[in-house]
Amino acid sequence: MSNRAAILTRHLAPEPAAATSGFKVAVLGAAGGIGQPLSLLLKSSSRVSQLNLYDVANVVGVAADLSHISSATRVTGFGKDSLAEALTGCDLVIIPAGVPRKPGMTRDDLFNINAGIVATLADGVAKNCPKAVVNIISNPVNSTVPIFAEVMKKHGVYDPRKILGVTQLDVVRSREFIGALKHVEPASISLPVIGGHAGATILPLLSRVSPANITFTDAELKALTPRIQSAGTEVVEAKAGGGSATLSMAYAAAEFAESCLRGMAGESVVECCYCENSVTALTFFATLCTLGPEGVAVAHPLPSMSAFEKEGLAKAIDGLKGSIAKGVKFVADRK
Repeated sequence: MSNRAAILTRHLAPEPAAATSGFKVAVLGAAGGIGQPLSLLLKSSSRVSQLNLYDVANVVGVAADLSHISSATRVTGFGKDSLAEALTGCDLVIIPAGVPRKPGMTRDDLFNINAGIVATLADGVAKNCPKAVVNIISNPVNSTVPIFAEVMKKHGVYDPRKILGVTQLDVVRSREFIGALKHVEPASISLPVIGGHAGATILPLLSRVSPANITFTDAELKALTPRIQSAGTEVVEAKAGGGSATLSMAYAAAEFAESCLRGMAGESVVECCYCENSVTALTFFATLCTLGPEGVAVAHPLPSMSAFEKEGLAKAIDGLKGSIAKGVKFVADRK
């Protein structure tokens, strides 16, 4: 067999992992536009031994389809009335559930629908797997993470290390846009993207890009920063009513989930995420975090920034205040 053929064979039929060595993972909203490709990517992860797929409709068929893929991960589908069974014993819960954005909508326009969905799912996690690490994708993340935290508090099981808002797509987009602009392999690029996950609350720290030989003119900074901040709208408009970012979000969510699982397995992994911390005066903020067995082990202080980024930080903090308060109020008023 040629070397190229051997590589292809290993790719298509990788050596199976021991099914008992991985983690039990649930995807809530698994039949949706993000949930399906995300579940596909998780099915191929050697760190996932059991994959539970939950949704209010069409999920049994999705699970049956994925279960035919030859990997060691076992897949089970759970319908509308089986949330408790889907969550029992899970180590990691990933939540893309909710409605997508459409043209003209902001993430905050989704609040009235998705807030209730996230709160209901938080009730389920609190009752059935309160020690699980939770990855929240459902928008608006700036508000849904505080909602989830407040619900867990009401159940007396809140652990701030374990409730993580997924902002990895902002990092993925930043790497791709920088790579394309500078003709550099995106996978070789790293940078912190701090703040939140909507518009001006997304702050890519382009002054902290690695490799250090990547630099930007003022014109490039002023064009690249808003493009990263409005990239979600770019996709919504391009799909012209057909939904929001689903494939890229699934890719980023799978990447972040893999990092969480690596941390849970004892590795020290650093990623950006939106969580409760004290790096600013806000309760929640996205920053670089070391992930460990219990979720966030360390939320790292903000690095030094350029004057342009300091202006952006002030705008991000101002934008986040209202979103966080809105999420907290929703749970306080919830019956």
